[in-house]
Amino acid sequence: MVMLAEYGRLSLGEVLEPAIRLADGYPIDAETARSIERNAARLRLWRATRAVMLPHSGAAREWPEPGEIFRQPDLAATLRRLVEEEQRALRRGASRRDAILAAYDRFYRGDIAREFVRGLAEEGGLITLEDLATWRVKIEDPVTTTYRGVTVYKLPPWSRGAAMLQALNILEGFDLRTMGYNSTRYIHTLYQAMSLAFADRDFYYGDPAFPPEEPLRGLLSKDYARQRAGSINAERNDPAVGPGDPYPFQGGTNPFLPLLRGWPPRPAATSGAEVGAGATPAHDAAFTRGTTSVVAADTSGWVVSITPSGGWIPAVIAGRTGIGVSQRAQQFVVDSTDNPFNVIAPGKRPRVTLTPSLALRDGRPFLAFAVQGGDTQDQNLLQFFLNVVEFGMDVQEAVEAANVTSYQMRSSFGDHASQPGRLTLRSDTPPWTRRELRAMGYRLDFQDRTSGPINAIYFDWTHGSLWGGSSNHGEDYGIAW
Repeated sequence: MVMLAEYGRLSLGEVLEPAIRLADGYPIDAETARSIERNAARLRLWRATRAVMLPHSGAAREWPEPGEIFRQPDLAATLRRLVEEEQRALRRGASRRDAILAAYDRFYRGDIAREFVRGLAEEGGLITLEDLATWRVKIEDPVTTTYRGVTVYKLPPWSRGAAMLQALNILEGFDLRTMGYNSTRYIHTLYQAMSLAFADRDFYYGDPAFPPEEPLRGLLSKDYARQRAGSINAERNDPAVGPGDPYPFQGGTNPFLPLLRGWPPRPAATSGAEVGAGATPAHDAAFTRGTTSVVAADTSGWVVSITPSGGWIPAVIAGRTGIGVSQRAQQFVVDSTDNPFNVIAPGKRPRVTLTPSLALRDGRPFLAFAVQGGDTQDQNLLQFFLNVVEFGMDVQEAVEAANVTSYQMRSSFGDHASQPGRLTLRSDTPPWTRRELRAMGYRLDFQDRTSGPINAIYFDWTHGSLWGGSSNHGEDYGIAW
């Protein structure tokens, strides 16, 4: 609503109308139906959740079938209340912006907020009316770097987008094109750069609205990237990659050196010498699933890259609001020795995995790209970007191309475990590449699809047209009108 109020031109009613129709009932897609089925045992635990998600209570199959008309009447009613509030404000003479913000106030301070808090308390939740009333959306400047003449924009470090910028800074010093797309040398260099960037993410990233201040200038310094690149062993994986010290690169002294020397403070790695050892279905599902990604561009010149997420299945639905509650608090840490910037605190945002992206060339939009998938997000987006910029792929080729997945960073979910050296490759990886990577210390597993799902728009200024790309990994689509 804040985004619409500040930057849009439509009314809230116009924007919410399709969502209201869907909440009234739509043929449920197979992906969502299967997710409900997978999580049915947990969904049964919560009153409002099971009423929505398990509409056939007592039947052999309580969850909806793909194609069944799935209804969310409480959610539809909540959305209609927001539109009613907007209309009431407009009748009083409010501007378009102020009418939208009147609906915003009803959500956070009115009857919707009261039912949200009541329903959540019924399930043992801790959010209060004061928490909702004092919450404010923050409009923030992005963080940025350049890579071979392209300027890439990401969210501030309460997300993890700067990690991709760090990886680009590190990789800029290597001749990736000569190495060859997905050659052994390329995969190894990419993996090591991601390990270095994600180790910094795991220690230095948090909500910039709360102290301590993240050393962002140092983290994004090209000189710091060159130092980090110099630590890469060209012949073997380093399972012990840790955070660096960016403070000297912004003219400061690191106040956390004692923590850095002892990091990680506890064993973070699952063990096992076999292929994929230590992995569990639950770990891999958390690492790769969830989230929604949308990129859009219009004839007025607006470009949006957005990754809205939280309240995914399985979610606690708060009373009769129909609204699923975010599960993102698990992405905090509770011990400053893990990450002094991301310790849970009232009103603080956790360091999330969400990472929409924009890139400009010569001051004009070049790429808008986003992806779903937990801790794979910036890995996928980094490789997509390199596929376009280094290897000349068009946008659809780039979103479908074979990517690799590292698990060496600490998972943002669950017990924040790490699996150093584990590497997922696409099933058609040549045998010589497999053999060479194993000799370099990697534990390999394979999947038929490894590319996303990525959604992207390429801006063709030569012909005045837009190219859309959606990977074949999930239920993702490109739409033009």
